[in-house]
Amino acid sequence: MAEELSDDDWAVWDAFYMMRRRLDRALELGLHGTSGVSAPEYEVLVGLGRSSDRRLRVRDIAEQIGWEKSRVSHMVTRMERRGLVRRTECASDARGTWVELTSAGRRAMLTATRSHTAAIRRYFVDALDGDDAVVKAFSGRVLDAIGADASPDAPAEEARVRQPRTSPDAPAECATA
Repeated sequence: MAEELSDDDWAVWDAFYMMRRRLDRALELGLHGTSGVSAPEYEVLVGLGRSSDRRLRVRDIAEQIGWEKSRVSHMVTRMERRGLVRRTECASDARGTWVELTSAGRRAMLTATRSHTAAIRRYFVDALDGDDAVVKAFSGRVLDAIGADASPDAPAEEARVRQPRTSPDAPAECATA
């Protein structure tokens, strides 16, 4: 049987949970307000922007943001309708397609990045007040603890948190998404 949490444990958890939820919401509202993109769309745009040729496969995007490929495909379709990305055929694989960053997508990404960076500084970095090493160590311990109990999506989530947002082994040739 699991050990009960003390009132102090619950108070710490409640404070952390509320902070995390409100921070996520504030960052999301900031992204949408300044650039018209959601947090997942921003992650896609940044991933594409960091890719050497400004394009990725749907499976690579799904891996980066920890979503199923079908969900990413639907989001990419909505982003394509708005002109942020485009799908292009893969010359070496008739079944494969690339998702490419458009110039409008790049502008949206740059606008979003400026405001997102300022919001991260205002809401998080400045609030650390010199405790950044403590938060970094704490975050690492939580991620390590989750590692043993990870869900099927955990490897993608861990890769997104700890690795660059581009797939290090992205093929030069196309492969089926």
